[in-house]
Amino acid sequence: MWSEITNAINQNNDSKFELINYKSIGGGCINQAYQLIGKDKSYFVKLNNASKIEMFLAEVVALEEIYHTNTIIVPKPICYGVSGNNSYLVLEYLNLGRGDSQSWGLLGQKLALLHQIKIKKPFGWHRNNTIGSTPQINNYDDNWANFFAEKRIGYQLKLANRRGGNFTNPQEIIEKVRSILTNHNPFPSLVHGDLWSGNAGFKDNGEGVVFDPACYYGDREVDIAMTELFGGFPSIFYEGYNHQWALDKGYNQRKTIYNLYHILNHFNLFGGSYESQAKTIIMKISNP
Repeated sequence: MWSEITNAINQNNDSKFELINYKSIGGGCINQAYQLIGKDKSYFVKLNNASKIEMFLAEVVALEEIYHTNTIIVPKPICYGVSGNNSYLVLEYLNLGRGDSQSWGLLGQKLALLHQIKIKKPFGWHRNNTIGSTPQINNYDDNWANFFAEKRIGYQLKLANRRGGNFTNPQEIIEKVRSILTNHNPFPSLVHGDLWSGNAGFKDNGEGVVFDPACYYGDREVDIAMTELFGGFPSIFYEGYNHQWALDKGYNQRKTIYNLYHILNHFNLFGGSYESQAKTIIMKISNP
């Protein structure tokens, strides 16, 4: 397998890469991750079973779309494919660490610049992709309230009840989400879609990098809301973002709805206490 991946790298590079060693990298819960080590260059490789090749293709397309905005840094995709029972995705290897306050502030500004790009698109994306390993439905819709209520909350509730969750009256929840969002009219921003603290880091020079996107065109607030989940980002990040483009009035109510999507998804991926956490959020939005 590694020789096939090395050959694929060389078919997509001007300089020849010779594999010296490889090592497993921890931290992921969806894919296996490895560093391929050469004489003077390394690559980052994700592995999954062969059936997940479309997931990797969607990630390549998302990374390229963010890259071409010339706003926020993402790792460059090199190649992807199938080798035996495995699908793989090869990215440039970035030695990432923790940023200082200046780096976090600049990352917030760069995210705002990404969100500020106005492209005439409806909400959604030109293909479905995944959030974690869960399918993410991106069929276009001109109405944000309908898109998020149906294709985000409604779809996750359907999966959750199939998984054994006890979410009663899902249509009532969908309609409540729709009603809360109905007077909110954002323009469609290209969003990262899965922007928690584990999907951001900093290069040695302090430049911020985001990775593992689940892109679509949506309300920019979905990205900001998720940065407040699972550990959160430092306050200087939000100062940088708001300096570039201040958040709209009502964000604190909407972020609860936007993060319900991710809590439901975590129940669908991992089960456990995420069901009760989702129910608490549902009660909060149903009885504000």
